[in-house]
Amino acid sequence: MENTWDTDLYRQHSFVWQLGQGVIELLDPQPGERILDLGCGTGQLTAEIAAKGAVVTGIDADAAMVAQAQQHYPEIDFSVADARTFTLPEPIDAVFSNATLHWVNEAEAAISQIWATLKPGGRFAAEFGGKGNMAQVLAALASARTALGYGPSTAIPWYFPSVGEYATLLEKQGFEVQLARLFDRPTPLTGESGMVDWLQMFAGRFLADIPIEAHPDLLKAIEAKLRSRLYQDKQWIADYRRIRVLAVKRL
Repeated sequence: MENTWDTDLYRQHSFVWQLGQGVIELLDPQPGERILDLGCGTGQLTAEIAAKGAVVTGIDADAAMVAQAQQHYPEIDFSVADARTFTLPEPIDAVFSNATLHWVNEAEAAISQIWATLKPGGRFAAEFGGKGNMAQVLAALASARTALGYGPSTAIPWYFPSVGEYATLLEKQGFEVQLARLFDRPTPLTGESGMVDWLQMFAGRFLADIPIEAHPDLLKAIEAKLRSRLYQDKQWIADYRRIRVLAVKRL
């Protein structure tokens, strides 16, 4: 789950939170509700939930993200916490999470903590990478590594579950799953360097064991493998697939 973030570069990838609007609509925050933003990043969606009148708290495992969120939104309470182990002082009405849970391989631990923090009748609304997310990019990355003599990465992979897999984990915990959907979301990346920027921002763990001086050749090889499929009209398109869920704590 660990990742080192460049928060300024992260804020430039505005699609991360702009595409989270649908999850806020699914959450449907109400004035006065106490809501947790799990994996708040630099806080844009946390602030949007607060603007609906909810009392919202943001947590993220990355201290730099939390520091920047607190700087930009000083009226909101942000703190550093792990999705697998976080606790809150008292049960809350809802947990919201966008583009976070694919970083958490221990899915059952995160689900258990979400369950524990909700009131009876509390809801969990989330979206993250689902089965097949970035499949072409990851295949090109693996192929380029092998072609350049580096072999398979030993980095822990992302967690991209199917609908059946994730809904089953939620139901095992006791949640009533009211929505579980897997869908394609081709996502435009910014500029000619969009794919390289994405790899450097989000896939650094798969490059970490390769000498830094070799990164340009590796990234160039990945681009070459992907250009015919994911580069259209001078625009890189990421082959995103997302899973979106709404679940309610029933006792």
